[in-house]
Amino acid sequence: MTKLYKLLSLSLLVLTLASCNFTENIDVQPDGTGKFSLEMDGAGLLAMAGDKLGNELGMKNNAKAIDSTFSFKEIFDKKKDSIAKMSPEQQAAIKKMENFVMNIKMNPEAQQLLFSMNTPFKSVNELGGLMESMSALKELKGKSDKKSNPAAMLSGIGNDNSKLTFSYNGKQFTRKAIVSKEALEKIATDSIGMAKMIFASSKYTLKYHFPKAVKSVSNPDALFSADRKTITVEYPFTEYTENPEKLNLNVVFE
Repeated sequence: MTKLYKLLSLSLLVLTLASCNFTENIDVQPDGTGKFSLEMDGAGLLAMAGDKLGNELGMKNNAKAIDSTFSFKEIFDKKKDSIAKMSPEQQAAIKKMENFVMNIKMNPEAQQLLFSMNTPFKSVNELGGLMESMSALKELKGKSDKKSNPAAMLSGIGNDNSKLTFSYNGKQFTRKAIVSKEALEKIATDSIGMAKMIFASSKYTLKYHFPKAVKSVSNPDALFSADRKTITVEYPFTEYTENPEKLNLNVVFE
């Protein structure tokens, strides 16, 4: 598991120390099943610290690229004793992440550093709570060193300040984040300073593909593909974290 720890350490480094672009993808099939993925482009960090990152992953001088894939189930199997001590609610939240697979691609020559986390789903509605589940990873207790508890490191990807739900019935699709006033104040406070500077140029993009053509979208900034089955909405990352409700969507199909 040593290599896995190094890969997850790299994930944390990209997420916390560099300007990254995030893309939230949902691909819905005609029968309502599909695939959810969260992609992170860390090319900016690679340009600044490519050699250091290569050393972290044990790349040899003649190595040109890394392409590694692992499942969250591997991590949970190692932490099963800790999971068993959690409350039923926490265990349920963790279980939502079990089918996630993470892929890391690093190619210095191509200036490429990509992370993707993806999972299949049987219904769009079951995606509700995924972001909170990511935050629940921090409940996996381990040694004080985060490298000994790689699942907890990834808790920073989620956001436990808001409740994100999805729904789809063939006629409409909705993405809704509900945030309390107290949470908004906390987000605004946390966004001040270095973190806001680091992510100032980052983007958070929604890219959703549906089996039917879209008639209308509540967000006026949404872009359509030629067949109107794919919509894309891009937003500054810091503004999204300060107000997740700005990416709420209601999609109506033809």
